[in-house]
Amino acid sequence: MKDKSYMIVSTESPSKLPEDENSNKMTKKVRKWEVFPGKNKFCCNGRIMMARQTGIFYFTCGLIVVTCGLFFGFDCPYLAIHVSPAIPAVAGALFIFVMSTLFRTSFSDPGVIPRATPDEAADIERQIEVPSSGSPNTYRPPPRTKEVVIKGQIIKLKYCFTCKIFRPPRASHCSLCDNCVERFDHHCPWVGNCVGRRNYRYFYLFILSLSVLCIYIFACVLTHLILRSQDGGNFLHAMRDSPASIVEAIICFFSVWSIIGLAGFHTYLATSEQTTNEDIKGSFSSKRGQDNFNPYSKGSIFKNCLGVLCGPNPPSLIDRRGYVVPDTSDMHMSTGGSGRESKSVNLRHENYGSTTVTQKTNNMGTNTVTDQNNLANLNPVMKHDMISYQEPDGTINNKLPPVNEMEQKLLGKKHALWDLTFNQLNMNDNSQVSVPLNNSREHEPPHITIKDDSQKASYHQESSPTGVAT
Repeated sequence: MKDKSYMIVSTESPSKLPEDENSNKMTKKVRKWEVFPGKNKFCCNGRIMMARQTGIFYFTCGLIVVTCGLFFGFDCPYLAIHVSPAIPAVAGALFIFVMSTLFRTSFSDPGVIPRATPDEAADIERQIEVPSSGSPNTYRPPPRTKEVVIKGQIIKLKYCFTCKIFRPPRASHCSLCDNCVERFDHHCPWVGNCVGRRNYRYFYLFILSLSVLCIYIFACVLTHLILRSQDGGNFLHAMRDSPASIVEAIICFFSVWSIIGLAGFHTYLATSEQTTNEDIKGSFSSKRGQDNFNPYSKGSIFKNCLGVLCGPNPPSLIDRRGYVVPDTSDMHMSTGGSGRESKSVNLRHENYGSTTVTQKTNNMGTNTVTDQNNLANLNPVMKHDMISYQEPDGTINNKLPPVNEMEQKLLGKKHALWDLTFNQLNMNDNSQVSVPLNNSREHEPPHITIKDDSQKASYHQESSPTGVAT
């Protein structure tokens, strides 16, 4: 039997396949903040985390910067000469501290709790599932709370239907950010973020220092106007000479009351080791004549304040700048089945009467041999050489069976195998066949046996023990 050589051709379209696009997307590194499920806004490659509603935050920054800018431009030069050069220095230090605590509160993770994965959510559902007892028609919903004991006080853990977790003690779900936050205090639109366990101390220092800055600027503006009135002889002339001082005094006068009140309220919360959410709900107040105490209090005002201001700051739980780990099984299914990763293709078609040919190919499956003259001299593979059948003794033959003259006379035509091979292959002696680069046995031609049933030629396929259709 004469061996034939095969021309290696591409079995794929020259255009870019969708699988290649998916593989490129999978190879691209995606950070976790890009697929974060909450309603947050990230900047600087995930380093800055804020709420989506940031309009009031920009108003807060503008109000502080404009007021301090007017003070430094119109009041500080006069006060530095006539009173003391330390006045602008103290005001500058307060301004820097206020802005730094504001940005630290606004741009940090407040203590977001990661949502449960599908496997974790299914495991929680199995744990809280209650088997039905009694009549089968009655349905009892599973309990959505758990109880834990902290210093003898019973604390209920509520189930979050959005995050699919039981929230830890003192945690709550923020409806604006759509996240569960540890030690949730409140959502503050003035800072553009939630206030929780990881940024509460910076929020408290921000409002405390801002109240001091407002009082300081208001007192310096009044001092400036009084000194000018003494020099000019009239308070109205002093106001006319420095109109910016009037604007600063009005802003500080109407802002200082609310800021001082807010700072005093959070000072009370810090000394009693409570949050705004717990104080509004009355979680630790006496109920129905039963004494209820705060199990999180450290026993004294001084220790509670130290815990808020100087306690360790826990790390972030969401790892927003980490990379998303793709599913290795999906990657294997998407890239392993195509076979384009291999740099060599082993061509072996035993039933086609060929030998084993190994050619170097690129990712598209085309031949990378540079000698085109050798390819031009290769003989094409004809359909005559690709036909094989199984003889009655079980041997494989690649030549067509002979024509049975008696059967041709009875049936008025040639052997049924001739009709099958010629009709299905649409044989043309001058046509050329390209062999696809596939080393599997799925494309082998069926082995055909002939049965004579009611003087009609027919064929059927039988499965061999090796799984090849016969």
